[in-house]
Amino acid sequence: MKLPRQCCRPGCARSAVATLTFVYSESTAVIGPLASSAEPHSWDLCDDHARRITVPRGWEMLRSERGFSAPVAEDYELTALAEAVREVGGAGRVDTSQWPDVFDGSDDVAPGRRGSPRPAPESPAAEDGAPRRSSQSARPRPGRRGHLRVLPDPTD
Repeated sequence: MKLPRQCCRPGCARSAVATLTFVYSESTAVIGPLASSAEPHSWDLCDDHARRITVPRGWEMLRSERGFSAPVAEDYELTALAEAVREVGGAGRVDTSQWPDVFDGSDDVAPGRRGSPRPAPESPAAEDGAPRRSSQSARPRPGRRGHLRVLPDPTD
C-alpha cells in the first residue's frame, strides 16, 4: 500500500506531483512527473514548487511538457480502509486470565518490554487448599534462549 508522498520543501505539507532530479555531469535539472518510488537523490515537489523552482547560473532546466496531476485518490481510500481495520482489530484483545498456568514463562514479559519480567502475582489457593502453580515455576521451552550468550575464548 502506498501512502501519498509530500513535497520535500520545508514547511510545505501539500502532496507531491513532480520529481526533481539533477544530472550533475551535464549541469541539468529535470522536473518530471512524480516517480513511482522515492529515490535517494531525487526530490518530490508539489505543483506550486515545481513551477517556481529555479536552477543555478549556468545550469539548464528541463521541464516535462505534460502538466502535473495529483496522485490517484484510490490510494487514499485504501489507506483509510486499512486504518479502520487496524482500529477494529486492536479492540478485540483476548483475555488470558482464565487460561491454565501451563505456559512456558514467555507470557511473564510485559507487553512492549522484551526480557523485563513482570512481578509474580500472588498465587491464590485452589479449591482443595493446595497452592496453585504460577507461570514462574513453569520450565522454559527447550531450545529457547535469550539473545545474549557467552562465547568461548578464541584462544582455547
